[in-house]
Amino acid sequence: MQDTSDSHQEEPPAAGDSPEAARKGVEVIADEVKRLPNGPGVYRMLDENGEVLYVGKARNLKKRVTSYTRLQGQSNRIIRMILATAAMEFVVTQTEPEALLLEANLIKRLRPRFNVLLRDDKSFPYILVTGDHASSAIVKHRGARKRKGDYFGPFASAGAVDRTINALQKAFLIRTCSDSFYENRTRPCLQYQIKRCAGPCTGEIDPEDYAGLVSEAKAFLSGRSQLIKKQLAEQMEAASADLEFERAAIYRDRLSALSHIQAHQGINPQSVEEADVFAIHQEGGQTCVQVFFFRTGQNWGNRAYFPKADKSLEEADILESFLAQFYDDKPAPRQILLSHALTEQDLLAEALSERTGRKVEVNAPKRGEKKELVDHALTNAREALGRRLAETSSQARLLKGVAEAFDLPAPPRRIEVYDNSHIMGTNAVGGMIVAGLEGFTKGQYRKFNIKSEDLVPGDDYGMMREVLTRRFSRLLKEHARPQQAAATEPEDDQDVEDTPEQAPASTDMPAWPDLVLIDGGQGQLTAARETLEELGITDVPLVGIAKGPDRDAGREKFFIPGRQSFMLPERDPVLYFVQRLRDEAHRFAIGSHRARRKKDIVRNPLDEIAGIGPTRKKALLTHFGTAKAVSKAGVDDLAAVPGISEAIAKLVYDHFHE
Repeated sequence: MQDTSDSHQEEPPAAGDSPEAARKGVEVIADEVKRLPNGPGVYRMLDENGEVLYVGKARNLKKRVTSYTRLQGQSNRIIRMILATAAMEFVVTQTEPEALLLEANLIKRLRPRFNVLLRDDKSFPYILVTGDHASSAIVKHRGARKRKGDYFGPFASAGAVDRTINALQKAFLIRTCSDSFYENRTRPCLQYQIKRCAGPCTGEIDPEDYAGLVSEAKAFLSGRSQLIKKQLAEQMEAASADLEFERAAIYRDRLSALSHIQAHQGINPQSVEEADVFAIHQEGGQTCVQVFFFRTGQNWGNRAYFPKADKSLEEADILESFLAQFYDDKPAPRQILLSHALTEQDLLAEALSERTGRKVEVNAPKRGEKKELVDHALTNAREALGRRLAETSSQARLLKGVAEAFDLPAPPRRIEVYDNSHIMGTNAVGGMIVAGLEGFTKGQYRKFNIKSEDLVPGDDYGMMREVLTRRFSRLLKEHARPQQAAATEPEDDQDVEDTPEQAPASTDMPAWPDLVLIDGGQGQLTAARETLEELGITDVPLVGIAKGPDRDAGREKFFIPGRQSFMLPERDPVLYFVQRLRDEAHRFAIGSHRARRKKDIVRNPLDEIAGIGPTRKKALLTHFGTAKAVSKAGVDDLAAVPGISEAIAKLVYDHFHE
């Protein structure tokens, strides 16, 4: 792979419809074409600020980029992109599949405005049957697969994993506790008492018999569920024939638990062993991609995605870009079933096969059970998008009501709510939550550990000043302050509906807030206003929310600079909406405070000693029992601990006896 980034500094034009802007945009691209090879690679289009506009891949870079030197015949989206282009960068690859994978990686990392963007790309949970302990445990796992054991998944949600593990406990009696908890047991825990664990920690079950239960659980998760159920049924009948009714009841309960798992999986295909099913549906300018996961012949859940894409793009084009990004950091199954045939379907299959090291089939079935699975996913995509459109319409009406209640020039696209949490000034934390047309945007929540040492404990005004100073100082540094009119004018690449209930012109979340809500009364609001004025920010609307008498919900007072305080009608939907925002900010702030307080509570004095890592810390605590006992030990006693040299012993002793 070869990077051929161009670094010349020609002054780029501003994007626009003027002939000069068009000429300069085309000229920039035409100049780059002269130096491009006739081979595969990835190209990036950049605007005058160096922001990436678009990432694309090509079998022949020279031919593909040459197509951008003509405005005739291009869609409005492509024309806007060409006009905004001030520079280009290129990466030459060995093969086209390599270019496809690199393109997907760059799109996810750079998030260019003209590409299809996969949103809400959280990692999927797996079930892990551990293999690094004599008595295996069954646990939920996310992230890198570093721990030794067998992984089963992906599951669509953490809830699906929890339900499955809960049923597997009943069916196979496998432990879910941590290894440290296991090692310190002297008698069976509650899980054994309620018949959800076989009790290997205290020898309630023979190790070989426990290993047999683990083997059965793996077989069930590997798709041999019918075989396991048949064996349990035979064992139940044999126990019943021997008049061992208690043992027969155990097998009966295990069979019931396994049936419960499959009853909650909906459809379980007969001809599909391992596949992901994708269906896409467009409506109202929005797109939904529904994904179903089938592993070992079992349905392991589904998830809806709502990628950001230009309204002019066809469903198949969006799905093609979505798939490449989706599998950028996930293993692909043996089959990928689609609702729409793709232009580069074979290329995608080749790229995914190279990455996984085995054959991956990508196809859009036309008949049979596979087509039924795709149709089922398409129905779910259609329904999920319908629910989202309804929620968006309701949210748009609420935002319009917020604008009217607080005299804003337009419905806010970004609302930031601030709150502080502490106990007598200790472990003080400030929280910021963000909401917009699509509800709470949790990926943009921020917490602020209060750092100022000059604050009097419990100084809420000082805490608010520090939080807002840090937040808006960084905002000024990273994002230029938009003109005030920008809140009401759509971006160039956004289509605007004229319906009265339409949301703000753009559904994209801007960097700057259109409204800031402060949890507090006139004092908090004054501190916030003065802080922003010191930073030169005077056009961000501020509203303080003071709790009513006796903290009664519905009797809140609102404070706006330059206006008398006022209340909203008790049953006003806008009031309920603002209350939800305030409560979410309070929940986030107090949760962050509790996490910080918990961390301080469990902090060990040994953590403060340079040179004492986890291994030496464990050795000292194992030998002496507590950190307090370590602090009272002499140098000779410390040096007697395995792994503790005389120099380290002196270091520990000096730390506690300075």
